[in-house]
Amino acid sequence: MELLKQRIQEVGVVVSDKVLKLDAILNHQVDPVLTMEMGREFARLFRDTKPDKVLTVESSGIPIAFTTALHLEIPMIFARRKKTLTMDQDTYSERVPSFTKGIVTDIMVSSHLLHKGERVLLIDDFIANGDAARGLIRIIEKAEAELVGVGIAVEKSFQSGGSSIRERGIRVESLARIASLENGQITFD
Repeated sequence: MELLKQRIQEVGVVVSDKVLKLDAILNHQVDPVLTMEMGREFARLFRDTKPDKVLTVESSGIPIAFTTALHLEIPMIFARRKKTLTMDQDTYSERVPSFTKGIVTDIMVSSHLLHKGERVLLIDDFIANGDAARGLIRIIEKAEAELVGVGIAVEKSFQSGGSSIRERGIRVESLARIASLENGQITFD
């Protein structure tokens, strides 16, 4: 998606050879026009899979997943990282490491929101090592729902996350694939 690549070049901050900071458009501040376009593109790419729900993990994936669900006219669920007082006791839960936070967290979805046989589209902002995506996939499997595809706004293709999911035969569509962050330069596939 050329608009996303253009915005990454304009505002992306290369922190290291493995870390790209996109706080100005995805991870701290949200660019609503860009986010709507990303949702429209994911809806176009995955409409043929006939999803019943969109699933993401809090927090940076929520805006993109929301706009995707809006364009598909289906509900969106986000996996929580912390259990709240009002959250159901019966949840699907997984422990996943966070690449950018450097910690392991629990992600959970209330079991009454994800049902056996539902067709689920997973949407997220970034994929590096793929731990969050694999955790969400395990939650979908525990619910006996059907994963119809994975949409990623920014894939760091020099890390194994996207390829490890594709190797399982899962359809992965990335709007921008970054081949390298070496020498402070953003290079796209």
